[in-house]
Amino acid sequence: MATIKDVAKHAGVSTSTVSHVLNKTRFVSEEISQRVLAAVETLNYAPSALARSLKVNHTRTFGMLVTTSTNPFFGEVVKGVERRCYEQGYNLILCNTEGDLERMHSNLDTLLQKRVDGLLLMCSEVEGQAFDLFSRHQPVPTVVMDWGPMDFPSDKIQDNSHHGGYLATRHLIAKGHKKIGCLTGPLDKLSAQQRLSGFIQAMEESGLTINKNWIISGKFECEGGEKAFEELYSKGPLPSALFVCNDMMAMGVINTASKKGISVPDDISIVGYDDIKLAQYITPSLTTIHQPKHRLGQQAVDTLLDKIKTKRVSNQVIQLEPTLVERDSVKAVS
Repeated sequence: MATIKDVAKHAGVSTSTVSHVLNKTRFVSEEISQRVLAAVETLNYAPSALARSLKVNHTRTFGMLVTTSTNPFFGEVVKGVERRCYEQGYNLILCNTEGDLERMHSNLDTLLQKRVDGLLLMCSEVEGQAFDLFSRHQPVPTVVMDWGPMDFPSDKIQDNSHHGGYLATRHLIAKGHKKIGCLTGPLDKLSAQQRLSGFIQAMEESGLTINKNWIISGKFECEGGEKAFEELYSKGPLPSALFVCNDMMAMGVINTASKKGISVPDDISIVGYDDIKLAQYITPSLTTIHQPKHRLGQQAVDTLLDKIKTKRVSNQVIQLEPTLVERDSVKAVS
């Protein structure tokens, strides 16, 4: 593999001149520039990214820790991150934590040893835990994304989950429903807590009774929705409507209800949360709360770039607002 010294020798110039031509850091005559570029092409020279990163003290690489999940929500957010990194000339190293704290720390060690310029955290398994991310390394600029450890001191990009839960419940109330239940996610997750609090606010504002038998928690997966609905079904008469706190759970609910001969929305109406791409293609298509997933990813990268550029020490919280998407899973009642 050709080196910069080989290029300099072939072009009859110094290595510093080659560097100035390639990096455009100083004026070099047209004739010499052409000789250098011709030597680069002839020798098929490619500058060493590692050597350059050591010299300029940055790698133009971000690391991202994300919880592995079957939920397409994560994939849609990562797509937004990758697109924005590409647009800004950055590489992304993606590490799955598998929901495992030990693996998360191992991945973090690897990323910091590779001298990433910044970190994006989207691993909810560390939420609520007091831990020191940088116990063995120098801190690097970090942005915590929705589903990340919100107690960690860093910039944060998050969904207004309380308002989303409120919007979902208000929609069911506006459609005439009074007997409304809520299938939450795991209540050790901040997003699940906030969506439930939005549900409670909407019910209390409307003077509607909250039946505790109709509030059931489950995992944010299809299986979680299935098990939560089975538990709800075992407790007696069903509500006329459910706010299900994510779309994957809602799909599990619709499938399980169908197996029991319960029709959505004729027998029970459902509002989901996230607006994953699949939500519009199931039957019935799912009324849900839209999270701007691509914008969440893009905003996280932009915030990280700003923190690096300005060397800002202070931390900020950016909250993205959800919106309601009406489809076919909610029936109006008199």
